[in-house]
Amino acid sequence: MKKKNEEQTEEEQISEETKDVDVNQLVNLENQLKRALADYQNLERRISAEKSVWIMAANKDLILKLLPVLDNLFLAQKHINDAGLDLSIQKFLDALYNEGMERIETKDKDFDPNLMECVSVQEGTDNKALEEVRPGFKINDTVLRPAQVIVGSAKQNN
Repeated sequence: MKKKNEEQTEEEQISEETKDVDVNQLVNLENQLKRALADYQNLERRISAEKSVWIMAANKDLILKLLPVLDNLFLAQKHINDAGLDLSIQKFLDALYNEGMERIETKDKDFDPNLMECVSVQEGTDNKALEEVRPGFKINDTVLRPAQVIVGSAKQNN
């Protein structure tokens, strides 16, 4: 009888030790799983951010290739008064604006060398953009192409 009690107590001790080991292993495995899940979520976020950067870079490159075509349409618009051409230019601009492109406003603005390029100086209001020679554009607050403007000067040097 005594041996049976001793055997039972030994079995209970072994069983409790095994439970302690199992609980520790479960806690370790659970922590490893949580870390792996967090790493995976961080990877997904990083890949998504990188993908959007790649898309914006591709859009920027494509828009830069299309801007000379738009310049030619603007030149044609100056010489031809055609409603179809006006509509085509507007549709073209709408498509570019939908991709995040913005036109740089220059009319009666102070000259900003970060957004504008001075191609000529004329007598007029000092340091104001008097006329836009070529429109400038930006995408996501990054200048694609500065606007070419004629800047006013209080005194014109001859």
